[in-house]
Amino acid sequence: MFNKVEADIDGKLISIETGKLAKQASGSIVISCGGTVVLVTVVGAKTSNPNVDFLPLTIEYQEKFSAVGRVPGNYFRREIGRPSDQEVLTCRIIDRPLRPLFPEGYRSETQVIATVLSADQVNSPDVLALTGASAALSISHIPFAGPVAGGRIAYIDGKYVLNPTFAELESSSMDLMVACTRNAIVMVEGKADELSEDEILGAIFFAFENLQPLINLQDELQRANGLEKIVVESPVIDAELKAKVVEIAAAGMQKVYTTVDKLERGKVYDDLKKEVVAQLDTEEGLRASEISSLLSDFKKTYLREKTVNTGVRIGGRAWDEIRDISSETEYLPKTHGSALFTRGETQALVTATLGSERDKQRVETLNGETSRRFMLHYNFPPYCVGEARFLRGPSRRDIGHGTLATRGLEAVLPSEEDFPYAIRVVSEILESNGSSSMASVCGGSMAMMDAGVPLKRPVSGIAMGLIKEGEGVAILSDILGDEDHLGDMDFKVVGTCDGITALQMDIKIDGVSRDIMSNALDQAKRGRMHILEEMSKGIAEARAEVVEHAPKYFIHKISQDKIRDIIGPGGKIIKELSAQYDAKIEVDDSGLVKMFVANGALAEALVERVKSITAEVEVGAVYTGKVKTIKDFGAFVEILPGTDGLVHISELALERVKDVTDVVNEGDTIEVKVLDVDNRGRIRLSRKALLG
Repeated sequence: MFNKVEADIDGKLISIETGKLAKQASGSIVISCGGTVVLVTVVGAKTSNPNVDFLPLTIEYQEKFSAVGRVPGNYFRREIGRPSDQEVLTCRIIDRPLRPLFPEGYRSETQVIATVLSADQVNSPDVLALTGASAALSISHIPFAGPVAGGRIAYIDGKYVLNPTFAELESSSMDLMVACTRNAIVMVEGKADELSEDEILGAIFFAFENLQPLINLQDELQRANGLEKIVVESPVIDAELKAKVVEIAAAGMQKVYTTVDKLERGKVYDDLKKEVVAQLDTEEGLRASEISSLLSDFKKTYLREKTVNTGVRIGGRAWDEIRDISSETEYLPKTHGSALFTRGETQALVTATLGSERDKQRVETLNGETSRRFMLHYNFPPYCVGEARFLRGPSRRDIGHGTLATRGLEAVLPSEEDFPYAIRVVSEILESNGSSSMASVCGGSMAMMDAGVPLKRPVSGIAMGLIKEGEGVAILSDILGDEDHLGDMDFKVVGTCDGITALQMDIKIDGVSRDIMSNALDQAKRGRMHILEEMSKGIAEARAEVVEHAPKYFIHKISQDKIRDIIGPGGKIIKELSAQYDAKIEVDDSGLVKMFVANGALAEALVERVKSITAEVEVGAVYTGKVKTIKDFGAFVEILPGTDGLVHISELALERVKDVTDVVNEGDTIEVKVLDVDNRGRIRLSRKALLG
């Protein structure tokens, strides 16, 4: 049955309809705002998959170029291959708030696909896709504890703006994505221009209050069009077996809790599991998986309660204690900049590379082709967690972590006018035990300063966690991998001494109060300040100049009528200069010549050569030139690169000259004076004027 509901959200009409498109899907909606239209479908299997012990949920997001009336620019002229980074990031934004809202034990294959059908290049489709995914799930048979509403928050002239246009975002000091249920914030992700904790907190709860009409809209649609939800049977727990597992494992679990080293802690737990299984598995392996599952549940409960009740975390740290930090720069001799950042058992080796305008990343989006001056690539090889598996391209997680680090560092980059290089940062995670993306931020900041990038201020990042047991609440700084897995919140905060530049938060429980979130931000700030202090021991400020083997950058302004001289016929001159000086040379329409020289020793010579090629000939000036051509009536002399003038036979000497070659020959070097430059640019020279 076709149905359409709509609501005014902060001055913008958002509509959700169902019953017209993709009716064979388990749930299908079309969500619109202005001229932006997104189709979201969900399909869920009616039966559970017995071969998986996780939620088999996949999220896909597609941007069709037909949505903006364009043909894709690739050879095949269609959307092909792997999704773009923007599509991957939107998939993650949809996935993260939805995944915790499926019931425990739900094991049916489920797929959500969001397709942008029309884009007005004013209203962003990603926020619509998130809300649309929730709406499609809500009306389907799939059990889902939603609805969820998503929105983007801008901060313009001291005011929060919900779902700003692309034009409004250009003048905003914040770009924050927020997702919430009726009762709680469930996801936050975005960037800011060094804003305070209070300004960030205000934005989050501004979104929560103003997104409630979208929750009501989905409830209305679900009441009218929703299918009956399937019931997921909760797994039956053998209470007697559970009690035995707890009794046998209690002493050994304390050793797991107090072991500091990650690999050693894993070994202690594996040994404990073998011991418990050996004592209780009396049916030739039939109960081993059940025993392992009960032991895993006990581990989670034990570690959570121990942390909250004792004030001491896994490995013995206090709640707000940061692991030991070491850092150094200039670790790699031939990179433009490098830093090795280690925090506990998490280690990142980060490099910074400087490039020219041509090295910028070209990105084709629905809003047109753009270029990115700053790139950060995050790599997570299997050896960093002691595993062996195939090396493949970047995963969705890798892209997401790299983007978070990118956002955190972008706010402190120098302007392109002050530092016109393209900058590529690569973070290789060598060890991982929590918070590797934040190690990438710290290492990236240090590597860029080592490369001579004049950052406004150093940047650090920290991952915060939360464990909420009954009335007890533990806010944890610099969480381990185990604490991330066992906890209720993963809250990454990036910033400088002046404010927050990026953040990402996911919550696994029904919600947290504003006070808890505020306390987490304040505790994160103290942690960031400590990390910045430790980083300063490795490098306190950017180098005054880029390293010798980094490309050198020079600008020379020429008149527009000289552009053809520097380029030459068919680009001959500029190609010769590029090859001779190992340089990248770019000339824009205004006459600005940008020179990137790979070898610093050749830089000044190239600049002088460009100046000589584009120099203006001055009447009355004296030049030392080379005789290029002999004619019966005189000699043509090159006084500047590519610029010839004529010395008439009567201007060669004081006495009368019968034959030009009696005075000069091709290849001779002579001094001449400029007598005149006519309106056609022809230059008249004299040797005689300098004699006597």
